[in-house]
Parts: sequence; C-alpha cells; structure tokens
Amino acid sequence: MLGSINHSSTLSILLYPLSPKPGCCSSRKLNVRTHPWEKSVEKSVKLRTMVVGCKIENQEMGFQASERLYLGMDFGTSGARYALIDKQGTIHAEGKREYPNYMKEDSLDWALSWKTTLFSLLEDVPVHLRPLVASISLDGTSATTLIIDSKTGEPLAIPYLYNESCPDALPLVKSIAPMNHTVCSGSSTLCKLVSWWNNDDSDKKSTMLLHQADWLLWLLHGQLGVSDYNNALKVGYDPEADSYPDWLLSQPYAQLLPMVKAPGTSIGHLKGDIRTQFGFSEDCIVCTGTTDSIAAFLAARATKPGKAVTSLGSTLAIKLLSTTRIEDARYGVYSHRLDDKWLVGGASNTGGAVLKENFSDEQLEKLSEHINPMEASPLDYYPLKSVGERFPVANPKMEPRLHPRPESDVEYLHGILESIARIEAKAYMLLKDLGATQVDEVFTAGGGAKNDKWTKIRERVLGLPVSRATQTEAAYGAALLALKGCQ
Repeated sequence: MLGSINHSSTLSILLYPLSPKPGCCSSRKLNVRTHPWEKSVEKSVKLRTMVVGCKIENQEMGFQASERLYLGMDFGTSGARYALIDKQGTIHAEGKREYPNYMKEDSLDWALSWKTTLFSLLEDVPVHLRPLVASISLDGTSATTLIIDSKTGEPLAIPYLYNESCPDALPLVKSIAPMNHTVCSGSSTLCKLVSWWNNDDSDKKSTMLLHQADWLLWLLHGQLGVSDYNNALKVGYDPEADSYPDWLLSQPYAQLLPMVKAPGTSIGHLKGDIRTQFGFSEDCIVCTGTTDSIAAFLAARATKPGKAVTSLGSTLAIKLLSTTRIEDARYGVYSHRLDDKWLVGGASNTGGAVLKENFSDEQLEKLSEHINPMEASPLDYYPLKSVGERFPVANPKMEPRLHPRPESDVEYLHGILESIARIEAKAYMLLKDLGATQVDEVFTAGGGAKNDKWTKIRERVLGLPVSRATQTEAAYGAALLALKGCQ
C-alpha cells in the first residue's frame, strides 16, 4: 500500500529517476495574443478533485501540519491530472481537468488550453494544503514541441503535437544524425524543428525551442530555456555524454536548443505573483520534469534492473529498466536515462484497440470468466488494427492475422489474449537480444491490467511474475520528481 512506503524506498525510486496531412508539415504561423490565465475556466471543462484527508483524517494518519507536500502534474493527450503526496508517498489530494477547446483561426489553440489547465489545477489544490507544498514538477507528452519568442516566452507557431509527423524534414535529419538514431523518425522533435526552420520565413534570431513540459514549467518559475534530458532525447540530446552532440551543435538551428538538466532538478522558486494568488509558500520550488511515459514508469515503483512495466492500453508498450543503453530505430527502440540506469522502451501496434473492435467491455468481462488461463490456446494470431508493425517485428506491410475464427467466442478471445501475450514475450526477448538487461518481473498498467485471466495467461507465456502496478498515474510519478528536487 502507498501509505507503507518508507522514506528510503521512496529515495530508491527517485534514483533512476489530430493527425496531420501527409507530406510537409502545415503552416504554423501564430498571431500572438495575451490571455489572462486568472479568469475562471469555462463551465464546460470537466472537473474532478478528491481530497484524501480532512483535518480529522490527517490526524488519524499522523499527518503533521508542518509536514511538507510535493505536487506533481501530468499533461496527457486529452487532459491533465495532479497528485499531491508526502515524503512517504501517501496521496493527500488528486484531481483532473479536461482541456478546454480554444480556437485560433481554424486550429485548436493548444498552448492557451494547456496554460489555462495548468492554473486550473493549481486552483484545484485544496486551499489548506497549498502552504505545505515544498516543490512542484510536471510531465508532458514526448516530442510535443513549441517554438517560442526567447524574450517573451510566447509561442510563435502552433505547437507540434506528440504524434505529428514531419516527413519533409526526415531526409535532412537522416543525413546528419548517426544511423538508426532516435531522431530518425518523422515525429521526432528534431524533425519538427528542422521542418519549422526550413518553412518559416520569419526572423529566427529571438526564437527558442521548448517541449510542452518545459514551457509549462517556465510559466511557474520564469526562467526561459530549461529542459530535462528525458524530453530532450528526441531533439538529439545525448544523455550518456550529458551534452548535445557535435553533429547537432554544428547546425544553424542549434541556437534554439534549451539547456538540459536532470529530471527532478530544482530550477528556482515559484514566481511571486503565483505564490501570492494561490497561497503557496515563499520557499516553494519548481523542478525540471519528464515525459508522461517516464512519469508513469516512476509511479509503478519498478526500481531495479530487470523490472519492467507493460502498458496494455490501445497499444502494447513495454519499458524495461536496464544497465545497458539500447537504441535501434528499426524497431522504434530507444533508451531514456534514469540516473545511472536506462529505461529501454518499445511499442507494438497490437493491444486493446483490436479487442475493442471485436468485443464490448461487457463481453470482454463475461467471456474472460470462462477462459482457463493455464491452458495454452492453439490459435496463432497477430492482432493488429491495421496494416503495419514496428516492434518486435519491423514490417510496415504486416497484415493483421485474426483467422481462423472458432465458433466459440470464448476460444476466440482466449486466442487473441494469448497471441498478444506471445508478442509481449517476443518483445522482451528482442530487448535482451539487443543487449538489454533480462526482464525478471513485469508490472502492468493500462486497462488490460484489470483482466486477471489475461494476467495469468501472460504469466504462463512470459514465465515471469506479473502483477498490476500499485500506482500507474503519471501525475504520481511527477510528484516523486518534485520530492526528488527537495532531497
């Protein structure tokens, strides 16, 4: 249970730590305007806040008024969450907001939406707990990129979202980067930067690149140009050398790159006007953040090499803590630095989206009850929603294989679940073959973690202990980074 985490184990956790049109990225000119974030958020924005512990509950838990708390925020694809924890890892409050829809000409004004949501979450933190907050950190979606004015911090272009691809820049990026480097993907931050650089005719002298998390944190601490080595990975930063490589620094757009610090590093104090408005303490600090997937991994408390997290959402994504760094763009495999270790990850196109196409939630629950997870299914499928696979098989022309379909829906579901488990096993085997630490235990996040029969199937196929992660919310992982910044 979270309440049983001791201080030393928390420290060990922290020691790691709208699809675009094909072709050239669309025009991204943005007429800057100022929006007061102090205004109330639209009524249409959904709000959920849960306070864990009023004064009586806090006394029962041994909570002292002088004890400090740590605030983490997660900015995901469709909304944001916050978690407020103490140094033992106990959650004292949490909540979420959906992003309000602000339009800018014909496009969603994502920057204003994120900014509004940021201050809405601060307002959602219970008033009596705000003075106890010692530090703040947050995460954002990987490779979500903003080009900003380096003097004012205002976005100069529409943000490039995490899944947006810029194939027009890929040939140039491949010509300068090492073979199979992480940036050699159309959706990398570097491809987005190069595309903007080559297609924008404005004066580029006073411009800067920031990631989503960097920019949101800047709104809190006021020091422009600070990033972390998890977010900076896909722009070409070398976390092993702890510097930008020469092949990147020699490019004309290198002037836009932010300085890089370790995730969970204190940047500075929370801005005075924000402290005054919301009632945070004068010594509250703001720390560098990370990506949403890294924060979710931190939340799962998989702290030793060989521990892994499989996320069973619409797709299947795996992350393995390794002593060895692995990079291979053929399979979309790359490594994030976690202090003196490496978080090796890859994502398959199989997963829950295929299940949703064939079964309702109610069917999945009822049919699963009749599956014997200790019996192997003879059905050999490769469940994909559409053509193409990248990991653990690099084949853009791979066809989905979901036939023959037996008459029994129970047997059919059993076959799909077991086939996805085999793909998961193959994925971990590939990471081992590429040189990563061998997996010895798997924690599960995502909707698929709720299916106990599937968990037992996966245990049998993987030959490893498999369990549901106690905490999977990225906001919790971001709060752990805030705690790290105070150590």
